[in-house]
Amino acid sequence: MLKFLCFLLFLTPLCVSCSWWLVCSLLFLVSFFYLFSFPYFFCWGSLGYFFGCDVISYGLVFLSLWICVLMILASESVFRSGYFPGFFLFVVVFLVTMLYCTFSSIGLLSFYIFFESSLIPTLFLILGWGYQPERIQAGVYLLFYTLLASLPLLVGILYIYSSLGSLCLFLLRGGVVGGLFYVCMVLAFLVSMPMFLVHLWLPSAHVEAPVSGSMILAGVLLKLGGYGLLRVFPILSSFGFGFGIVWLVLGLVGGLLVSLFCMRQTDLKSLIAYSSVAHMGMVIGGIMTMSYWGVCSSFALMIAHGLCSSGLFCLSNISYERFGSRSLLVNSGLMNLMPSMTMWWFLLSACNMAAPPSLNLLGEVGLLSSLVSWSWYLMLVLIFLSFFSAAYTLYMYSYSQHGSVFSGLYSCSLGYAREFLLLFLHWFPLNLVILSVDFVVFWV
Repeated sequence: MLKFLCFLLFLTPLCVSCSWWLVCSLLFLVSFFYLFSFPYFFCWGSLGYFFGCDVISYGLVFLSLWICVLMILASESVFRSGYFPGFFLFVVVFLVTMLYCTFSSIGLLSFYIFFESSLIPTLFLILGWGYQPERIQAGVYLLFYTLLASLPLLVGILYIYSSLGSLCLFLLRGGVVGGLFYVCMVLAFLVSMPMFLVHLWLPSAHVEAPVSGSMILAGVLLKLGGYGLLRVFPILSSFGFGFGIVWLVLGLVGGLLVSLFCMRQTDLKSLIAYSSVAHMGMVIGGIMTMSYWGVCSSFALMIAHGLCSSGLFCLSNISYERFGSRSLLVNSGLMNLMPSMTMWWFLLSACNMAAPPSLNLLGEVGLLSSLVSWSWYLMLVLIFLSFFSAAYTLYMYSYSQHGSVFSGLYSCSLGYAREFLLLFLHWFPLNLVILSVDFVVFWV
């Protein structure tokens, strides 16, 4: 694990010299090297003093590397405008290093430190390359929600150390119970996902962030909460069965309400951001069942949502660069202006509504079966949640692609080869993984 970390650290001098495409190519290279280091074991491996890897951390580390490469590929406007491109590269490399350390940590305290450190470069992305003056308020929301909820987590980690005498993730097995301790350990991760009622920081951050900030927020940072829940639940297993129903019902009902919010959104990025909250509500429900099938399906949906939502934000940014607006009213009739992009809108929208053969289908079908087997009463909520998930995706696709062009432009605007490559690198892994899904579920 240390060799990949050293590779990322030694990219820093290239960021200072502003070697844009060289940094992008080297991050592609380390992604492919990491791809072929799949952990063929049931438990932790590649262990050192601070870092290790199992199947869950492997998938999320690879997702982090992949999304950060695509962030650089999507942000060529920063390079062309000359607005501190070297510092932008440094922020991206620092962010992927923090995420790598977060998912590879084998100690709870180091996980907490890197978990909080990953917010710093995200805040720099929003404040430095955001679009509107309101980005300062969005940054305050981001820090306020996450830091306020994560302070009790630090207290809970210290209490674990005083009770069990160890913070190694693979050595922690039960022994610590209590309602207040349970809330302290779970709340920070539920806010990070985010759960309904504490989700208001996410649409604000997405709307004000640049395309790179939206990609890393939707692609990886929302998965930190799910990863943290999977890591701390072995400690909370004796207490989590009784309290899990609260978060499960709140996540599913909140996902249903947020799906209704999506039906009345006029901002393209805001619609995609709210859809992330709805999908994460199902992930919370699957994790809270504490069943094998629920955990596997939640992990699959986290990976699928990271790729699909990041690709949709890239598509909205491509339209924004042409029209200068994210309003659905202005962006209507894109089929007349950019017919070559309509296919990518269709493919990624189909993945967002869990159409085959995407990985979203596997994750949602597994979550539906695990939640219904947990309680038959959840079937009514899940029916409406699945229906409105398809409804707001169709609303987004039909309203943006069909109709008359607001600006009166009917000329054909072709996309760049970089944009087609960017969208292909989102869509292809999303539909390729399902070919070996039995192997992935077996190892998880």
